[in-house]
Amino acid sequence: MRRGSSMQDALAFVQEEIDELKRQGLFRLPRVLEGEQRARAVFDGRTVVNLSSNNYLGLATHPKLREAAKKAIDELGVGSGAVRTIAGTMQLHAELERKLAEFKKTEAALVFQSGFTANAGTVSCLLGREDVIISDQLNHASIIDGARLSRAEIKVFPHRDVDAMRKLLEESRGARRVLVITDGVFSMDGDIAPLPDIVRVAKEYGAITMVDDAHASGVLGANGRGTVDHFGLHGQVDIQVGTLSKAIGCLGGYVAGGRALIEYLLQRGRPILFSTSHPPAVTAVAIAAIDILLNEPELIERLWENARFFKKGLQDLGFNTGISETPITPVIVGDGPLAMKLSDRLFEEGVFAQGIAYPTVPVGAARVRTIVTAEHTKDDLSFALDVFGKVGRELGII
Repeated sequence: MRRGSSMQDALAFVQEEIDELKRQGLFRLPRVLEGEQRARAVFDGRTVVNLSSNNYLGLATHPKLREAAKKAIDELGVGSGAVRTIAGTMQLHAELERKLAEFKKTEAALVFQSGFTANAGTVSCLLGREDVIISDQLNHASIIDGARLSRAEIKVFPHRDVDAMRKLLEESRGARRVLVITDGVFSMDGDIAPLPDIVRVAKEYGAITMVDDAHASGVLGANGRGTVDHFGLHGQVDIQVGTLSKAIGCLGGYVAGGRALIEYLLQRGRPILFSTSHPPAVTAVAIAAIDILLNEPELIERLWENARFFKKGLQDLGFNTGISETPITPVIVGDGPLAMKLSDRLFEEGVFAQGIAYPTVPVGAARVRTIVTAEHTKDDLSFALDVFGKVGRELGII
């Protein structure tokens, strides 16, 4: 009894932190999705227009992907058994990696359990105490965590500021290795990295270049190949990272690059060495999704048509959408509690758009983040715009 009481006291600070979040109006638990992840979906018992999903192309419920999953389960079961270096690499894994490398126009690719582990595992594997990582201020948390795990010196440049990046490269000339890393599309603001300038300057200094295309894969470039393809930089970016859990519609992450890089990650990448590989169904679904990207480019065209329509509608209403250039369109309100109130009122009126505040975004930059998909109809988006207008006026935002 005494031991339980001691444990409870030791963790008393957790409840205090929760109480403080509630006091600030920032405490949130995830809404419960009932049924499928669709453009119109049921959350917490309410049917709403869903603007919070990364399911850009609607592939999470695509009939061909459903069939691929069922077939893989029937033929190969539901699990892979262990980590690949112990239980072996399934033939299906090898096929997926071959298709990914071909899709990204690189020598090889390696699939990780998530986009987070792909970033964190790669950065921490390649860099050490004698090295320097130069990172965009708004890079994803998985990049930040990978940099910390590497124990390299971390230098951060202001968002998309290539001149500042150059200064950091100049002062890092004595380092053993230097890695310049950026998101391709930034997940909270929806803007695109100035990748041609980043690559050009990094190469002047002999730095390794790495781009995280989590929100660009399936969205930018020919057939959704990402920012490297979008800017015509094939062969000039050393490491490309992406996810299988957004536009691809299932789960996982991958690294694409030179064959030596991939073979080294197989030997030293901790997520590969210490975490079980994808089950057959997920692997088969990812393969089928790549085929859809190659054969049904009209999905990407529809995504962009919807994105342009919705973004213009928000701007015409008077909302601040920041510097977004992609289907990620933030509605920036500044104050954290106000962003949460906006999100709650939108939900009550039939639109699910998640409020985002510190620490996900800086203090004073709270927003409701919206993502349209290829699956949304114009009626869905027009309804959502009407609701945004009504609630925005009610709360004094517009």
